[in-house]
This record gives sequence, C-alpha cells and structure tokens, in this order.
Amino acid sequence: MTDNQFSTHAELFDLSGKCALVTGGTRGIGMMIARGLLQAGARVDISSRKADACTEAQQFLSSFGDVRAIPADLSRRDECQRLAALVEADSDRLDILVNNAGAMWREPLGTFPDEGWDAVIDLNLKSPFWLVQALLPALRRAGTADDPARVINIGSIAAIHVAQAPTYSYASSKAALHQLTRVLARELGPQHVTVNAVAPGVFPSQMTASTLDAIGGTIAAAAPLRRLGRADDMAGIAVFLASRAGSYLTGAVIPVDGGIATTATGTP
Repeated sequence: MTDNQFSTHAELFDLSGKCALVTGGTRGIGMMIARGLLQAGARVDISSRKADACTEAQQFLSSFGDVRAIPADLSRRDECQRLAALVEADSDRLDILVNNAGAMWREPLGTFPDEGWDAVIDLNLKSPFWLVQALLPALRRAGTADDPARVINIGSIAAIHVAQAPTYSYASSKAALHQLTRVLARELGPQHVTVNAVAPGVFPSQMTASTLDAIGGTIAAAAPLRRLGRADDMAGIAVFLASRAGSYLTGAVIPVDGGIATTATGTP
C-alpha cells in the first residue's frame, strides 16, 4: 500500500486469515477480546488453567468463528512453553498474542503474604514475558513492515491511578507490565512486531464481581462517561490494535475506563 492509497472501512478492521492466542480467554475481558477477534475473522486459540472452563468457553465462542481452547497453567514457565509449542504446531506463525491471563490478591498491608506477591507476579508479569520469549519466532514469521505482528498486553488503570483497594501486588505487577510493554515495543518494532497495552477500568467479570456488588454504582458515577465497561468496549479496542487500523501504534498504554484514570479524582 502506498501513501496515496486508502483502505476501505472493512479492510481497516478485517482480521481474516489471522491467527491469534488469547490467554485467560475463557471468561471476562479475555472472552470479550476473543469474541471480537473471532467476529473480525481471526482464528483464535484461548487458554485457561481449568480444562472444564476451556470446554465451556470453546462451545460458546464457536458460534462466532474458528476457536480452540487449550488448558495451561501460565504461572509456570514450562506451561507457557508447552502452550507456545501447541500453538506453533498448528500454525508456524502467530499474528496476534493477547496476554490477558491475570490474578489479583486483596489483603490489608499488615497481613499481606509472600504468596500474594509470588502468585500475582508470576501470572501478571512473568507469564507475558515468557510467552513473548517462546512465541517470538512465530510472531516474526507473521509480521511484515506493512502488517506487523501484534502483542497486546492487558494492564490496568490500577497501574495509572491509586485505587483504594489493598491490591499491592496487582497494581505493582500491572505498572511493571506497562513498562515492559514499552521496553519490548522498542526492541521488537524493527522486527515487525508491535507491542501495546490496554489498561481496562472496571468491567463485569468473576474477578470484579465482589467489587461491583459493593460499590459498582459508585464506580460508574465517578467515571466521566457515567457507566462501567461493556463487552463491545473491550472487543473494539482489541480489534483496533490487531488490525490494519492499529498497525502504526506501538509502545502505547491505552486506558479503556470511561475516563476514570486520566480525568477523575478520588475514585474507588
């Protein structure tokens, strides 16, 4: 494509023929993203630690496109490598890697345990790094100067502003993931791989269920857009970053939170 050529609207967001992996894709934000990529035409692998969750999610998502679910415990490096090998065995290239699998630990400062750091850091920070390491050859094979391969890391607005909840390791791990995104973007850009992060606000999920039950109305009221996140909001940003429309963006951290982290103060 030359500088004087324009893609059609459909071409800008079309992912037909693309291969994607979405970790933690069996529920919540991961499933929202997987659905969006499938509807845009991509073939999508999803992963989760629980085999029964994989089976259930694959059955649900299959109505949207070609999907395969692979059980894997991504808090372990060997499991990240095993997942990468299974993905590469099916296709020698990977166009889109979405590092979404994550964990949260909520406990007061005085009793916050070592386990609350180890479990969260392993899954939220080490796992994305391990998967990029293992899948980099497949990403390189997929990427070109005009159409790079994409890595999309799912961070959090908890890494941009300070929430009231005592989630010390979660906020810290997501802030580190945002910086890892920038570091990898600089290194992998010349190799035709973009690396960006999405920083979601509060979306309905199993992880946020208790928070929404307690203060969901307060959170929505604090957002300039006066609502919580919806499935289409997350699907839309993922398709944008994975498609032609987002091919000149790398090293960015994009808040998808109704404006809470960047404009509001004193929010939960």
